[in-house]
Formats: sequence, structure tokens, C-alpha cells
Amino acid sequence: MARKNSDDAAPKPQKQRWYHNVRDAYRLTRQVNPLITWILLGVFVAVMGLALIIGFIWGHPWYTGLFGLMLALTLMLVVLSRQTEKAAYSQIEGRTGAVGAVLGQTKGWNFEQEPVAVNPRTQDLVFRMVGRPGIVLVSEGPANRVRRLLEDERRKVARVAPNVPVHLVQAGNDEGQVPLAKLGKTVRKLKKTLTAAEVATVARRIQALGGTRLPIPKGVDPMRARPDRKGMKGR
Repeated sequence: MARKNSDDAAPKPQKQRWYHNVRDAYRLTRQVNPLITWILLGVFVAVMGLALIIGFIWGHPWYTGLFGLMLALTLMLVVLSRQTEKAAYSQIEGRTGAVGAVLGQTKGWNFEQEPVAVNPRTQDLVFRMVGRPGIVLVSEGPANRVRRLLEDERRKVARVAPNVPVHLVQAGNDEGQVPLAKLGKTVRKLKKTLTAAEVATVARRIQALGGTRLPIPKGVDPMRARPDRKGMKGR
């Protein structure tokens, strides 16, 4: 009798169900915020209580109760999603290259994974992005140390792309800096001034400036550590 191929005998990986995603998100969040259980229960009790009160006043507690149940579960998932995102950011915050890990998830940008400038003594970094708003330089480090790094890099890119807007963003928790959790939103809100063709041209010009190789944290992805809503819908 012919021996079965070892590849055929290997078990197929199980499909990740939506409730597995919710479970994983809950576990991740609970490690950082032990109060998440009570927060979710509070949301459920508050929504259901209000729905039942309205139902008894209206005379249809079963209808409002069913609606309240669906609304409560939906709001619980929304709260869990936001808390999970905060937990994910807190796990990489403070690690060298955390800014690069966050910016790498921002879609629609030409982003260089490696920092373009680094202070070898303090490990302060500058990352570079090119998109419709122009060139964006994002620093990682205390405000009193990164200004010079940002200015030096701004002068470099201005020489090869003199007519392109250059935005300087400081990521961090000092006064005037952008917290890690708000970094992606801040970059996406910048005013668009270039066309797609101009973005490609600028990206090619400044690519020759190169960067500095530095390991980027590969831990939790803040943009994906959340309940999978598509999975919940059976898609």
C-alpha cells in the first residue's frame, strides 16, 4: 500500500473565528487594563437597564429588551476595540522604533521603515514619509533633543525637493508633542497639496538620501489588535 505524503497528512490550520478575535482582544486589554471587565459589564447593564425602562413605559419591554441587547453588545465591542487599541500602543510605547511601527500602518504613504536620522548616543530617531501633503518628518525622543535632528533632516530634503512642503512632527509625551496613539490621525489630517504623480517623483528624489538601519519593534500591531467586524458578519 502506498505511503501517504506527509504534506497531505499535515493538519490544516483552523480558521480564526470572530469570537477568537474578540477573546484575544479582551485578553490583551485585560493585561494592561484589569478594569476592562467591569467597564464592559457597566456598558451592558446601563444600556439594557435604559432599554427595559423605556420598554415598560412604552408597554413593549420584549421589543425594547431585544433592541437593547443588540445595542449593548455593539457598544461593548466598540468600547473593547478602543481599549484594545490603547493597550496595544502602551505595549510598544517607549521602545526604540515604536514611531516607525505606528507609521508603517498608515495607508496611502510612501514610508521608509528604517529611520533616516539617528542619534547613536541617545537613540533619538527621525522617520520620513512622502504623501499627498508633501514630506513629513516624524521624530522619536524628548522635545529638547530632537529639534536639531529634525532641522538637519529638513535641510537635506529641502535641497533635493525645494518646492515641496515639509512638515515636522514630534512624537512623544512632552508638551507640544503628539502622543503615539494620535500620531496616525495627526498625519492623516495634514492638508493634501501634491498629486499622486508628484508624490512618486518626490519619493524617487529623496530615496537617494537613504537612512539608518535600526530594528523596529515587531510586537503588537496597534491597527489590527481589535475585534474583526468582518468575521462577525460571517464574511
